[in-house]
Amino acid sequence: MVITTLPTKEDAENLAEGILGNRLAACVQMTDIRSFFLWEGALQREDEVAMHIKTTAARYGALESYIREYHPYDVPEIIMLPISGGLPGYLDWLDTTTALPGPAGE
Repeated sequence: MVITTLPTKEDAENLAEGILGNRLAACVQMTDIRSFFLWEGALQREDEVAMHIKTTAARYGALESYIREYHPYDVPEIIMLPISGGLPGYLDWLDTTTALPGPAGE
């Protein structure tokens, strides 16, 4: 699972659609949050949208590259949390949904 935050719901929805459209994840969940953080030596308070992106280790590199290219922040939060277990059927769905299509006939 990958976590990132965006400044607006529109930004988050656009990023989620691109991620899913490119099969970089199987599911993206969004939640409105209030963030407090230190940036350039000052305390910041911002409304943001947190995204929990369900993907696989095999797709992480491409997902990170996509987020870096299309994220509006100069230094976006991109945190990968390894999944150490889960319902086998759900984990199979993640693998199947994020798998790149093979050549025709496969």
